[in-house]
Order: sequence, then structure tokens, then C-alpha cells
Amino acid sequence: MEKNLEFSDLLRLIDERSTAFRATVAAAPSLDAQVPTCPEWTLFDLVQHLGGGDRFWAAIVGAGPADGPPAGAAAARAALEVPRDREALMAWLAASTELLLSALREAGPDAGCWAWWSPLQTPRTSGGVARHRVQESAVHTYDAQLASDAPQPLPTEVALDGVEEFLFTCVATPCAWPHKPTAFDFHATEGRSWRLTLDGDGARTTRIPAPGEDSDEVGASIHGTAGELIIYLYDRIPLESLRVDGDAGLLDLLRAWEPEH
Repeated sequence: MEKNLEFSDLLRLIDERSTAFRATVAAAPSLDAQVPTCPEWTLFDLVQHLGGGDRFWAAIVGAGPADGPPAGAAAARAALEVPRDREALMAWLAASTELLLSALREAGPDAGCWAWWSPLQTPRTSGGVARHRVQESAVHTYDAQLASDAPQPLPTEVALDGVEEFLFTCVATPCAWPHKPTAFDFHATEGRSWRLTLDGDGARTTRIPAPGEDSDEVGASIHGTAGELIIYLYDRIPLESLRVDGDAGLLDLLRAWEPEH
């Protein structure tokens, strides 16, 4: 069974994906280009979102264990003054990432902090934050590349961890599934698979062996590269881009479900 990425790997990947994001923005013809996967945002808005997110989570990690985000952190993020000059913007974005990385390095992987997700499968720790910020940086790099008509597949290392991180962080919940119990299998062509189980006890995910014969409890199986699976989970591509065995309509129920974390 494959191990999770080490904390040092997560920090490296945040840096790598953030560097790729900055390179894409620096080369973009216009900061006013619309982002197809975030239709209400321009590329400049996307920069503000990612850089502001780095600063927001740096403050959260630095604050340590808490029942909520640091006082004023959300207001400070909303009131950010982000430079429009391209060179100054790149410097601001690089500084934002370094604030996050510095906070994570200082805290180490096991330090507690506030987080919006259920601790059911992803801990509310700096390590959990680091794992999630890899995916935020990776998916928004993909968004920026799309805005420049130059999309690139997510690196396999990032995408494989991303599928599990999404299921563990964004889906896992102790809130009861309001429909008939079911399960979804996600199979990456790179050789890793996961089963998401939904029932009266909520939603949780486990790693499973490579594709075989589905059990009766599986309502649908979704097949694709890890990169395709993760950008589907983040609503960047339609389900039709993947191969689905079983009842695809169950995925509409999953999409519509909004449990508390």
C-alpha cells in the first residue's frame, strides 16, 4: 500500500506548483483574461484568490490550535491590496507563498490549527493544511493555464495524492447520507483506487486494490487518469470525460449533497 507524501514533499510541491502558477501568470497576454473554469473571475482575480489564500492559511497555521480562524484573518484577506503592475504582482505572489511555507516549516507537520473540514479523515493540523494547499495550488495553476489556452496535465505525484486528499478532506463527514446507502469506486489508470462509502454514518474513503469485479454495494465506478479524476472532482471537466460503470445518476446526488463539515 502506497504511503502518503511526507511533509517535506508537500512543502516542495506547494513551492513547485506556486512557481508554475507564477510562470503562467507572468507569460499571460492579459491579466484581464477570463478564467473558463472560474467564469466570474479574471486571471487577476485568480491571482488574488491564491495569494490571499496562502496568506490566510499562513495566519491560521501560525495561530495554532483554535476553534475558528484568527480574529480579523478573513477581513484582512478581503481587504488585501494587490498590485496591478505585473512585476510587483509576481513579487507579491511569491511573498504570499513564502509566508505560507515559512509558517508550515516553523509549525512542523503535527501542530494543531483551525480548519474548515471534518477531522474524520484529514487532521486539523499544519500537515493537513499543507496537503490541501498543494491541491489548491495545483488546480488553480491548471485554471491559470486554461485562461492562457495552455493547459497542462497535473503532475502524477500531485494528482494521485489529490484524489485521496479531496475525498478525505472535502467529502468525508459524519453527517448521514440522505439517500439509500451506496459506494463509489474511483480508479486511476496509474494503479491506485479508492472506495467512497456513503450511509447513515456519513461519508468515508478507503484505499482498495486495483479494479476487479465491483461488489454489490458499489453504485458507480469512475475510471480515468489521476489528473482527470481530480479535475473532475473539482468541477473542471464533465463526467462525460471519464468512463463510468454503473449508475452515473448517483454522482448527481453526490454533487448536490452539501453536508456540514
